[in-house]
Amino acid sequence: MKIIFFGTAEISKYFLENIDKKHDIACVVTMCDKPVGRNNRIKAPAVKQYAAEKNIPYIQIDKFTDDTAEKIKSFNADAGAVVSFGKIIPEKIFTAPKYGCFNIHFSLLPEYRGASPVQQALIDGKKQTGVTSFFIEKGLDTGDILMQKTVDIEAEDTAETLFNKLNVCGVDVMNKTLDLLESGNFTAQPQKGEPSFCKIFKKEDGKIDWSRPAEDIYNLYRGFYIWPKVFSIINNGRMKGKMLKIMKCGVIEDTSNAPCAAVTEVIKGRGFIVKCGKDALFITEVQPESKAKMSAYDFANGAGLKKGEAFF
Repeated sequence: MKIIFFGTAEISKYFLENIDKKHDIACVVTMCDKPVGRNNRIKAPAVKQYAAEKNIPYIQIDKFTDDTAEKIKSFNADAGAVVSFGKIIPEKIFTAPKYGCFNIHFSLLPEYRGASPVQQALIDGKKQTGVTSFFIEKGLDTGDILMQKTVDIEAEDTAETLFNKLNVCGVDVMNKTLDLLESGNFTAQPQKGEPSFCKIFKKEDGKIDWSRPAEDIYNLYRGFYIWPKVFSIINNGRMKGKMLKIMKCGVIEDTSNAPCAAVTEVIKGRGFIVKCGKDALFITEVQPESKAKMSAYDFANGAGLKKGEAFF
């Protein structure tokens, strides 16, 4: 089949490479190059780089114009595959291919419509999620479903490990969806059930509220493992007022009467424990403000963090 691929995020390249093994990529549509990092160095999307290497036509868009729509129509594609594109695709574009455009979404729709379903599933402590392929329509993630596949979430999964699982599952769903479209023998089903939604997260969403149960904070850590990380502000000692990112942690039982956010123990060679609204967080690796990540014990030792001191 002749495919137009829409994608921008780093993971999009993985899906593009897999389509390219079997199908004819008529064109790649992606976002414009953007500055990244502290030096604001201009970087092209990975899918653009792949397209250039493979001599595949590509279009970079800031917004969809009539000229862009006509150019996309001129490829006479059979289907459009959309993976982490990052922009709403208008009707004049998603209706251009013969079978329309389908999206690969990392949740079991209608659960977690929106931009951050993987992070939200972890934050909510879900035991399962999955991948859905669905036809794009005017609504946000509301289109008829072509295929779904379930993925288990393990207790130790973070956004990094769960994305890895979903990428593998997502490619399988995408390939099978393309097979269905190619056969012409498919029936898309309307989404059933009450939808839920997830938002675009901001850096400040990672700030820890120590009055929450330790399990909730741990789930936030899992969801924000890649970005923006969870963090707290040190309230005492040499690092008072500084931000501390939590890089590795776990939940331990704590029935003490210690106040929330208080350090209840510093364990030699391992890390330190902070009391939460229920139970406690055992922190083993941290990243102090403007410094490299380090063991939590080395930080506590160097910063003079002692039992009884606290975070905001």
